Amino acid sequence: MKNISVLVTGGAGFIGANLVRMLLKLDYKVTVFDNFSTGRYAYLEGLPVDIVEGDVLDRDLLVEVIRSHQSIIHLAAQTGVPGSLIDPYQDCEANVVGTLNVLEACRAAKDSSDTKMSQKIIFASSNAPLGRQIPPASEDKAPLPVSPYGASKLAAEAYCLAYYGSWGLNTIVLRFGNVYGPFSEHKGSVVAEFFKAICNNNVITMHGDGEQTRDFVYVADLCRSVLLALDCDEVGEVYQIATGIETSINRLVEMVQDVSGSDTSIYKAPTRHGDVRKNYSMIVKARDMLGWDPEVNLDLGLRKTYEWFVNYT
Repeated sequence: MKNISVLVTGGAGFIGANLVRMLLKLDYKVTVFDNFSTGRYAYLEGLPVDIVEGDVLDRDLLVEVIRSHQSIIHLAAQTGVPGSLIDPYQDCEANVVGTLNVLEACRAAKDSSDTKMSQKIIFASSNAPLGRQIPPASEDKAPLPVSPYGASKLAAEAYCLAYYGSWGLNTIVLRFGNVYGPFSEHKGSVVAEFFKAICNNNVITMHGDGEQTRDFVYVADLCRSVLLALDCDEVGEVYQIATGIETSINRLVEMVQDVSGSDTSIYKAPTRHGDVRKNYSMIVKARDMLGWDPEVNLDLGLRKTYEWFVNYT
């Protein structure tokens, strides 16, 4: 049992809602920091957490809140390629300036004599910084982002590593694969969109020819990687968190139709700008240094996710 105070930015969102529950089961003291622009109070209903409604662009509020916590899990972000194409400035502010504000607040807390800040800062990134690199994604490949989202996540990663190098902050960067699972009803990610379409008897919209590939990781597996990172001594590092398995969107459609028992029709929309063609990860480093391995295969994960959507919507 940990009895450690943890602040989760973006804790009312998809990953946050799952992670907060796992932290509470391990007896962490949890504070959720969220502006509720996309996150939902309903996801936290009945949970013994403190909630601070605020934005990561509010530097003064971050300094005040972070100083009373031992570790920070920074999930708050503009979370997708489409949003970054619509408004690159907002994407940069949320992902780069917001992360810089968190790091500066952590640095101020670390230097203060009356602070609890002593543990880890876990930053949630993605494979988007690697962009044009030929998969599998790995930590040693040079980033070549193809979207503003990828660029903003890359910049935020760099700041996390720089604050470790310059001021000794215990930062860890986790590059998440395509995450899916419960509490994703508000998301525009592909698994969530497919299940929402099925539950609402709508057409499934698939962008492109469906031969593009992704590495789908179940949210509970991903949250375990965050918990392991909180206990890991190998700081100032980047870790790929995925499954190492490449799945085409065409195959994903077949699987969601199978688990739902639906023959929902499919509309093929144009390919979206900024999307990579193929994407999957090597997870050797996470296995070796975090002791992490995914446990839930895609079929089981989709069944769990569909069950949640049926009960929630």
